[in-house]
Amino acid sequence: MKKIIFVGILGLFVLGSCNNSTITHDEHSHEAIDEHDHETTDEHHHETTDEHDHAAEAHSDEIILPKAKAEASGVKVSVIEPAPFQQVIKTSGQVLAAQGDESVAVATVSGVVSFRRKITEGMSVGNGTPLVTISSKNIADGDPVQRARIAYEVSKKEYERMKELVKTQIVSDKDFAQAEQSYENARLSYEALSKNHSDIGQSITAPIAGYVKSILVKEGDYVTIGQPLVSVTQNRRLFLRAEVSEKYYPYLRTISSANFQTPYNNRMYELKALNGKLLSFGKAAGDNSFYVPVTFEFDNKGEVIPGSFVEVFLLSSTMENVISLPRTALTEEQGIFFIYLQLDEEGYKKQEVTIGADNGKSVQILTGVKAGDRVVTEGAYQVRLASASNAIPAHSHEH
Repeated sequence: MKKIIFVGILGLFVLGSCNNSTITHDEHSHEAIDEHDHETTDEHHHETTDEHDHAAEAHSDEIILPKAKAEASGVKVSVIEPAPFQQVIKTSGQVLAAQGDESVAVATVSGVVSFRRKITEGMSVGNGTPLVTISSKNIADGDPVQRARIAYEVSKKEYERMKELVKTQIVSDKDFAQAEQSYENARLSYEALSKNHSDIGQSITAPIAGYVKSILVKEGDYVTIGQPLVSVTQNRRLFLRAEVSEKYYPYLRTISSANFQTPYNNRMYELKALNGKLLSFGKAAGDNSFYVPVTFEFDNKGEVIPGSFVEVFLLSSTMENVISLPRTALTEEQGIFFIYLQLDEEGYKKQEVTIGADNGKSVQILTGVKAGDRVVTEGAYQVRLASASNAIPAHSHEH
């Protein structure tokens, strides 16, 4: 009986040991599997994230602008090739009316000015167009036209009387000659004054056809004979006078043409396209100036205002094999210039460049662009706006 009890206890002990061993083995296996799975998952996630980050980094500077949007925004791309480029002297200057293309209407009588029609600066007028009226009524000396008419009529009667008397030698030839002279003078004076005279006064007309440049009097002003009233310009030919610093004097002989930009419409004009030519350059600076004048003449297309101050780009000797871009290809950020390269049909890249000479229309590129590059020459700011809207966001490495 004791032997049976002992065997039973031993069996229970062995069975308990097996259960403990199985539990321990299962827990160890489960922990090992979990640890392996976690390591595998982390490693795969880390590798995937790194690959994605590297891909993002490789394309982080690419700007995506769909072809349809680029065309709608006016984006144009050109292949850059070296070409001749003229050296430039940048300065300031003034547009002046050419000699013979400007005239001034002056007062032919003394009196008070009145404007019978609307006269404004810049309006077109024909030769003989009435500009102002001068009235001499209620003035101490009276109406000069009436006085001239009276003098003419009196001298005419005296001349005709003496003309009959000289035939019978009652009047000497000398007296008759004096009467004839007085009559002719009075006739010329009266005809000149009465030419544009009416009941309201003396009408002053435009001396040439052109445009009203400036009005030199106001309504109600008193003027005297010969006083300037209205300036009229034809604007067919204009002068461009540039003021060049003395340090550029050795280069003045190489200047062949110029471009200039007006302040009122920011448009760039090329003298070559306006039938322009160099007239002269000064041989010395002025008494009160350190600048040497350079003068051009050119056709006016009706858009340039005589008297306006302009920015001038003097073109001198030519440089060969120069990389240049139009001004429209450049964008500026805090004094640094950038252009945009086209990578593919919809991809663009922002590129910093160093600029050189500027002729007002094109700019010499020293670094940042090479021959064969496809550069955005128009619509650069549209590409710049696209770079701000579709920039690739930064990726984190958090797991």
